[in-house]
Amino acid sequence: MKPLSFVIITYNRPVEALELVKNITTLHHAQELLEEVLIVNNASTESYAQVKQFIDEHKEINFRFMDAPQNLGVSRGRNFAVRQATAPILILLDDDAEMQEDALVHIMEAYRQNEKIAIVTFKVIYYQTRQMQVNAFPHKQFDKYKDVPDMYTYYYAGGAHAIKKEVLDKVGHYPEDFFYGMEEYDLSYRILDMGYSIYYDSRIVMLHKESPLGRKPKNEKLREMWVNKCKVAWRYLPKKYYYSTAFMWSLQYLKVTRDIGGYFKGWKAVAGIPSREKRTPVSAATLRYLQSVEARLWY
Repeated sequence: MKPLSFVIITYNRPVEALELVKNITTLHHAQELLEEVLIVNNASTESYAQVKQFIDEHKEINFRFMDAPQNLGVSRGRNFAVRQATAPILILLDDDAEMQEDALVHIMEAYRQNEKIAIVTFKVIYYQTRQMQVNAFPHKQFDKYKDVPDMYTYYYAGGAHAIKKEVLDKVGHYPEDFFYGMEEYDLSYRILDMGYSIYYDSRIVMLHKESPLGRKPKNEKLREMWVNKCKVAWRYLPKKYYYSTAFMWSLQYLKVTRDIGGYFKGWKAVAGIPSREKRTPVSAATLRYLQSVEARLWY
């Protein structure tokens, strides 16, 4: 078996998906390293006929196109895809991306650093400007760490990482109650608490076709991010971080949206977390590690 599988979730972006599958065929050593490329249509209403045609014409790569039974969201969509994957290392991308030509080689080299590395997260730059994407950098102290070539860290970019399949099998997959946002933190804390590592390698470059101005999330999605981040804090961190996260994110939600109705709806969901969610706090050793890498835990 070859070591790598691509897992791509596509959301109503057939043009970008076609550009990505074309890009994959040009990566160095793709035929030797790729077991398969899984493309999951997450209940898109757009036609993927051109993507399927390209796949049919390029048998040198084992492309597999599949349709999700419904819009599964981010977490369930990834889980649906990774359960089909067979290679030991899975590369998870969204469809609005391309990889630099030497990315596969560097992914393999990164995993050779340490057998306890579970996730390798990539350097993300904007496709148009070639500038680093701040909100895809795997540390909140961007200015301090942006120029480091590699580092161990505490979370990763959900649409720009590789993960060992055996680790997912051990710690569990993405949280299926998270439709949108913060699933990376949930999985990160579980992975770290099992003694595995998250590693950033700047040699592995993903080009993101999102505008540098970003995409402003709809109120509902921003509220879900707020609630999900509070779930993560309640599940895995000392309780003080749950309270600080709830408060700080409520202010951010109100500042961005000015949505009073959504604000109270969010607080109702957040306030119900302690009665609904089981706490499984990370160990003291994991908490010390988070503090040693200067993880932002308060919000």
